[in-house]
Amino acid sequence: MSGVSLHDRVLRASSALARETGLEAPETGLLGRLPRLLERVSEWTKRVDLTAARDPDTLVDLYLADAWVLAAAGSEGSWVDVGAGGGAPGLALAMLRPTLELTLVESRAKRVAFLRTSGADLGLENVRVLRSRSEQLLARSFDVAVSRAALPPVQWLAEGTRLARRSVWVLLAGQAAPTRSGARICRELTYTWPLTRTPRRAVCYAIDG
Repeated sequence: MSGVSLHDRVLRASSALARETGLEAPETGLLGRLPRLLERVSEWTKRVDLTAARDPDTLVDLYLADAWVLAAAGSEGSWVDVGAGGGAPGLALAMLRPTLELTLVESRAKRVAFLRTSGADLGLENVRVLRSRSEQLLARSFDVAVSRAALPPVQWLAEGTRLARRSVWVLLAGQAAPTRSGARICRELTYTWPLTRTPRRAVCYAIDG
């Protein structure tokens, strides 16, 4: 598949994700804008450590699959993506759910520059980028919190329950779902990254009280 374009890979992955989740690509230009984002990621990664994904299939899966599953889960309101890094899953989630109020939190200046430049280029008016560390954010500032490997799952669940009023998403590969007093699993989704066939789980915790 070395000669397959990013656009065609995105089309293939999005079709598989639509079948798996029941969520069709929205009429927001996602399928045209995401390849542009991934080309930008590849270019910036030559100078800035945005992602460890080096092959096109992994790059498409990384940016699209988790975001698609979260979008299909259907929770609205204000979201925070902590340790947003190169924008996975936050930027694609913003394209899939344009009604979300999405804050991307990142502490490293070069990654913040990438997120701000990319958000503006993609016309994502529902995204703000905040240069900060998670612990500097006020408690209960957002409805929903998510993070893709900024912290180990147990630590992220603790920090996510501090930040969110309603629920926390923990994205997992092969690890067991963490537990925490005051947070109960309300949804657990098992899925596969469509191009690399990597098994994944997204676990949603409702925050009690």
